[in-house]
Amino acid sequence: MLPNEIEEFAKILIKQVRDSAVRSCDEQTLPTMNTPIAKRWRAMLNNGDIEGLQKMMISDCVDETLFYLLQALDQGVLNISFNANNGKRIDLSEEGLGELSGWYMGSGGWRSQYSQVRFTDDFSDLA
Repeated sequence: MLPNEIEEFAKILIKQVRDSAVRSCDEQTLPTMNTPIAKRWRAMLNNGDIEGLQKMMISDCVDETLFYLLQALDQGVLNISFNANNGKRIDLSEEGLGELSGWYMGSGGWRSQYSQVRFTDDFSDLA
């Protein structure tokens, strides 16, 4: 049996991160949705590029999941500390200044700086 605190963490993680990401990705498939993601997915589908659509959806769904994890930290719903290589321990919710999800998804953000695999920057025209 897991400790109550681990169960509490699991419930928050599933509700705030996993389920939010799944709902968001589901919404992208609605014909009435006009987000940048939905438009890209529809264009690939309409062009018959199923392999391209699959690859795009995989990276988009991973990004959505990480976004919701970081948003939960930004909002203080999840409180997680990080132990840096220099030995310093930081509270991500506090030190992130409520901006972790934006630093991740934003144009020129963490994905473009650190990712070595594909992602789509839907905000490049806003920079």
